Amino acid sequence: MLSVSKISLTQFKNYTHRVFHFSRRIVGVTGRNGSGKTNLLDAVYYLCFTKSYFHAAESQNVQYHTNGFRLEGYFLRDGKEEKVVCTVKDGKKEISLNDEPYERFSRHIGQFPAVMIAPDDAEIILGGSEDRRRWLDALLCQLQPGYLDHLIAYHKILQQRNSLLKSLLNMRHSPDPLLDVFDEQLVQHGVPVFEARRAFLENFTAQVQERYDYLAGRHETVAFRYQSQLHEQRLDKLLQEHRLRDKQLQRTTQGIHRDDLLFLLDDHPMKTSASQGQRKSFLFALKLAQYEAIRAHKQFPPVLLLDDVFEKLDQERVSRLIALVQGPGYGQVFITDTHRDRLQQAFAADPGVLQLISMQEEDA
Repeated sequence: MLSVSKISLTQFKNYTHRVFHFSRRIVGVTGRNGSGKTNLLDAVYYLCFTKSYFHAAESQNVQYHTNGFRLEGYFLRDGKEEKVVCTVKDGKKEISLNDEPYERFSRHIGQFPAVMIAPDDAEIILGGSEDRRRWLDALLCQLQPGYLDHLIAYHKILQQRNSLLKSLLNMRHSPDPLLDVFDEQLVQHGVPVFEARRAFLENFTAQVQERYDYLAGRHETVAFRYQSQLHEQRLDKLLQEHRLRDKQLQRTTQGIHRDDLLFLLDDHPMKTSASQGQRKSFLFALKLAQYEAIRAHKQFPPVLLLDDVFEKLDQERVSRLIALVQGPGYGQVFITDTHRDRLQQAFAADPGVLQLISMQEEDA
């Protein structure tokens, strides 16, 4: 089983310095809003993914009036302790595993898999296509080592191609030979990403449906529709046929960066037709199915991070969720709540499984 045994936070968000030791499979983190519960979960996530779940800008992860932060975590995997250190200072980031620095941070992704479920996850349904691609890409990066390399390369080339298209007015010569090179490289890295997305989603819906029925307590048909221009035509043909339009618009209009996922509930778009309760059930089902996909691939359960679930789900759904994570197949679980007694009651059937950590503002 994979688990976090210890974490040290220095100048990370609201923490000046704090060390936590984790001794049980279920770790309940309690305290008032703003006391650092979510930040602790985000620190664990950061050690797994080399980035925050909530903030893309590193400046938002640094404590006020400081110039950097340091996270040090100890993971237990197959009985072996491994140390991960993440530091950011003056805008420079360094990541090391067992005191060996990474030259490429992408090599760390998937080493210590984790799944976060947080209130902002509603954007996966309600937000734009970028939110859904980001969710899918984060999942596939943990399952397929080469996926992230293709994705990084694709977006780097896409940026170069778009820069070229925007500079057309200042160019004396035709950019077509250089566009040919960029198009070839986009195909080289874009097609594997498309194929990985398509293959994964073909078998994923059934897992989401099973967990949706369980959490909702009734059957409603959920489905995915993977929307991609590559379903209809090869990427090289698409780029060639739309080159004139790309020049006019000064951006690349075709490719995997425009893919989207349409979530359906009883054949209707979930974004506009589902109730708030149905959307919550779907989001939790989506993330729990993601958890299962990673567990099956890695042959061990990832770390599960549950932020503020008691406030976001009704009692019936919470009870089903708690029963699920207490069962076989689940590993270490972190769960936050403002009420200590509510966590104790939720795990009253097996109190020995629960470790409670109380957040006091003066401790952070």
